[in-house]
Amino acid sequence: MNLPQAGLLLLASTAAGALNAVAGGGSFLSFPALVFSGIAPVLANATNTVALWPGSIAGAAAYRNRLAPHRQLLSWLIGTSLLGGFLGAELLLHTPQVTFVRLVPWLLLAATVLFAFGGSIAARFRQAQPASPSAQPFLMFALLQLVIAVYGGYFGGGIGILMLSALGFMGLRDIHAMNGVKNVLAVLINGTAVVVFMVQGAVVWLPALMMMIGAVLGGFVGARTAQRLDPRPVRGFVIGVGLLMTLYFFLQH
Repeated sequence: MNLPQAGLLLLASTAAGALNAVAGGGSFLSFPALVFSGIAPVLANATNTVALWPGSIAGAAAYRNRLAPHRQLLSWLIGTSLLGGFLGAELLLHTPQVTFVRLVPWLLLAATVLFAFGGSIAARFRQAQPASPSAQPFLMFALLQLVIAVYGGYFGGGIGILMLSALGFMGLRDIHAMNGVKNVLAVLINGTAVVVFMVQGAVVWLPALMMMIGAVLGGFVGARTAQRLDPRPVRGFVIGVGLLMTLYFFLQH
């Protein structure tokens, strides 16, 4: 790794950690940065998950005071989040490199579309559902979270929007509480995937360790400012980056 590559990875991971805490979509920056640095896409995806995981922990810690009213909901979603993260990570490692390369632009496109329109979908769910999730069948939500977690363990781009949409369907309306629950579940999903990737030797450690530093810094600062920041311009920036990265990988592959 040369100095420009190291600088790119540190900058991308810091921005990714901040974006994940504020609006999501950090993988649109960090995953392409790893690929641009010459790491094979499957290993880049696994390394990206490991690198950003500490940042998600920092983001979840910043929202801890918002979680108390939703402990029952979390208790239903913890198991499926862990199981889905494991299954998704195993699926990734059993995907041939050439197949994943062909899937990358489609995964990025799907994640960008989810990111662009997921907020409005979540808002409609919040309007249609009661203010409390306690009246809803938790088992159905647990199964929905299982599907989201499998996708998260496999790729993860746009997973935050998927979970916010699901939480809106469950009846949550406080966006800060929703972000808190989302961050905790993301820690569980990605943490399980991290263990799988480490055990299977799918992590490129030097870039991962360097990016962890940036992700933690960005995640903590982003989470601290997210509750005071208008997320709309940030979302617009992320959507723009997602579209550019999608176009690039379509042209390359």
